[in-house]
Amino acid sequence: MSDTELYSLDDMDICTVPVPAPPERSSTTRRSRGSSGSTKTSTGCKSPQAITIAVSSRTLFNMAEERAIYEADGLESYVKYQQDHENEPLKKGLAFALMKALETVNLRLHELYPGSDEIFDIVLMTNNHAQVGVRLINSINHYGLSIERFCLTGGTSPINYLKAYHTNLYLSSDPVKVAKALSEGIAAATLCHLDKDTQLSEQQLRVAFDGDSFVNQEVSEKSSKDYMLSESACDFEPKDHGPLVGFLEAIGKLQKKFYAKNERMDCPIRVFLIIKKGGSAVGLKALKTIRSWGLDVDEAFILSGLSATVLLEKICPHIYFDEQALKQSNVAAGTQCKTR
Repeated sequence: MSDTELYSLDDMDICTVPVPAPPERSSTTRRSRGSSGSTKTSTGCKSPQAITIAVSSRTLFNMAEERAIYEADGLESYVKYQQDHENEPLKKGLAFALMKALETVNLRLHELYPGSDEIFDIVLMTNNHAQVGVRLINSINHYGLSIERFCLTGGTSPINYLKAYHTNLYLSSDPVKVAKALSEGIAAATLCHLDKDTQLSEQQLRVAFDGDSFVNQEVSEKSSKDYMLSESACDFEPKDHGPLVGFLEAIGKLQKKFYAKNERMDCPIRVFLIIKKGGSAVGLKALKTIRSWGLDVDEAFILSGLSATVLLEKICPHIYFDEQALKQSNVAAGTQCKTR
């Protein structure tokens, strides 16, 4: 899959995101508060309460032109081109708006809770050569992104280092790497660009759910149980929660922090529920299911068979958990999402 490949909404191309819960540990360190919204603590270490999201360079930036040079002329030409253009910022990629939205959540949390440990921590994870890192870092600085952690593996698989960074979610435009991360017990997602004209919010993290997935009669009780109960190899992931539940609990905790400050109507996290096939009974059960995970739904839409295409275009979610969420036959064996 190329970084610039387009997908139509009608094709319902989606990406898989089984996300492990953040570790529940207390921390005596506090991060330094700054305008960047960094998760860096006073000791320079990552907060143990942070939700770490690792993003590939070709997901954060559109590197299609550079990739073409690599494929046509080889590695040395590619590295030389990157060095010759290291002061030219790379174009924004598929995950750029999502990264900005996560930073907005961080900044708002810092305003309400100075020194809060529960926050998003972004890592640039790439198999690019370290020399290419100069252009990557220059581009990050150009756009004002608060990314302080990097992993440049010089051609080897970055998947080998995800656990070292205590990654909660790995985002890539390469489905092969995503599948490999999932096989290693790391939550991962393949990002798909569905509509080049869609403007995703950089001021609010928007997450949508297909509620039919939580009450789908075709999903066996065993499949649901296997999905909800984690058997991840990650030694920092609680064993009593599945990847989806852990992620939702983490997002729900952040929601509650804003609600406690009377910021419900101005919360930078907004959750949508879409019932495409079922009626009110399905909607009721889905609402209660999501609420049991500690997550509040802000807007609910019961379509009873109507197409969700126009609705999704209006909502413009960064992540859409699709109806195939509990199907173990999927390559990622977990939650489906559409990221745009």
